[in-house]
Amino acid sequence: MGEGAHERRMPGVPHFGALTRSRSVTHIEVQPLTASDRGQWEALARAYKAFYLTELPDSAYEGTWQRLLRREGICGLGASTEGRLIGIAHFLFHASIWSPRACYLEDLFVEPAARGRGVARMLIEAVAERARAEGAGRLYWLTHETNATARALYDKVAARSGFVEYEFPLVNPSAGPAG
Repeated sequence: MGEGAHERRMPGVPHFGALTRSRSVTHIEVQPLTASDRGQWEALARAYKAFYLTELPDSAYEGTWQRLLRREGICGLGASTEGRLIGIAHFLFHASIWSPRACYLEDLFVEPAARGRGVARMLIEAVAERARAEGAGRLYWLTHETNATARALYDKVAARSGFVEYEFPLVNPSAGPAG
């Protein structure tokens, strides 16, 4: 997840700087994403994907946004201050073998100018609250090993499981997108 402070930029991705580091955030609200958040959500979602050097077509953002609004298996929260979205969290619930449900926090991103002010922690706590309300037995997430800023927070709010993730390719890369 992209809480980290790496300075990577992709063309066409906005630079967030309206909230300066010298200015303190006085009131942050975390709530489910709504239709009126669309533009600000996309800017944050694109910045999140750019942080991990991932390019997606416009249709992927539109499709994800529509699924978030319909709550089709995925959920989205936004953190805002003064009417401006400064952070997002995407998560989902799934069956689990050893507990009734599990909650996976798939994406967490806070605009760089708002980092270090508790926004990511607030989003994690809001997801945890929702997970408890939904009867989930656990909340978990992944981050890249090089994301030191995010890992510093995660080490404070959660326990590392010690598991190593592996990915098995389900599509033959030489066959193209259709596999």
